[in-house]
Amino acid sequence: MSKSVLALAAIAGVITFANVAGAAELKVKMLNRGAEGMMVFEPSTAKLKPGDTIRFIPTDPGHDVASIPGMAPPGFTPVKGALNKEVVVTLAKSGVYGFKCTPHWGMGMVFVAKVGDGKPNAAAAEASVATTPGLVKKRLTAAFNAIR
Repeated sequence: MSKSVLALAAIAGVITFANVAGAAELKVKMLNRGAEGMMVFEPSTAKLKPGDTIRFIPTDPGHDVASIPGMAPPGFTPVKGALNKEVVVTLAKSGVYGFKCTPHWGMGMVFVAKVGDGKPNAAAAEASVATTPGLVKKRLTAAFNAIR
């Protein structure tokens, strides 16, 4: 191999390692009671960078994690975790991502992350709040205000 090919390979390896090493992990607790009331994710919102990971931790029993339809950028594979099981999600693309606890959806147990600039789906994700039930709508509206 030529020296220039080896140099390019070394540079590519450093860039890849830097991207992986620079990724952060956010731990989100699933709680029966938290600072924002009953049946909450704590924290309930985050601003992240592409490639960051969220670790949803079932701190209290009886919770799961699932994607909220319409609240993820195109190409995102929906998440459907099992009850009382930890779920780890890597958010590779810029966009707005919404997650819920399925058993406590009606009680407004939601989490919203803005990754990068929030594009391409920020407006569509926020518009989908209008079709959600009362307490869900209230908490999602607060979450969108927090990530602006």
